[in-house]
Amino acid sequence: MENTVTSHIVKGAILAGISIVISILVYVFNLYEITWLSWVNYAIFIGGLIYGSVLYSNQNNHNVTFGNVFAHGFKTTSVVIVITVLFSILSFKFLFPDMVDKIIEISRKQMEKNPQMTDEMIEQAVTMTKKYFLPFAIGGAIIGTGIIGALGSLVGAAIAKKNPNPFQDNSGQ
Repeated sequence: MENTVTSHIVKGAILAGISIVISILVYVFNLYEITWLSWVNYAIFIGGLIYGSVLYSNQNNHNVTFGNVFAHGFKTTSVVIVITVLFSILSFKFLFPDMVDKIIEISRKQMEKNPQMTDEMIEQAVTMTKKYFLPFAIGGAIIGTGIIGALGSLVGAAIAKKNPNPFQDNSGQ
């Protein structure tokens, strides 16, 4: 009997779904200024990639290489990136358009705490942020999720058990 392997698409959809739920909770309960929530989101993402990599190795009877497992983890990351970018566009443009204003206002407060920034500098920064918010948010999501996904995939590939010879069938049949 052949083992079924859970697709990277399913794993990526689950991880993206968790991330989306967390971001909706942050919006609904106005938790933007609680920075540790983003770290929780990253920890869940990395943990999910590591677990998915180990599961992939187990489902293949450990007949995998480091590269196979890493590729599976990064494919999962790619699915997460696509889903979260689509959700970001939908949420910023249609679902929660006031989210942009809330985020910019928090940024303004942070800049006002910096004694080296003048009111004019703050206004320029806020104007530019409003103008280019969506491209910056999408670019940041792609790059940030890609880097964290690569790290999680590397750790997952390193942890996952691998047979010394991936071409040898050790299933006992």
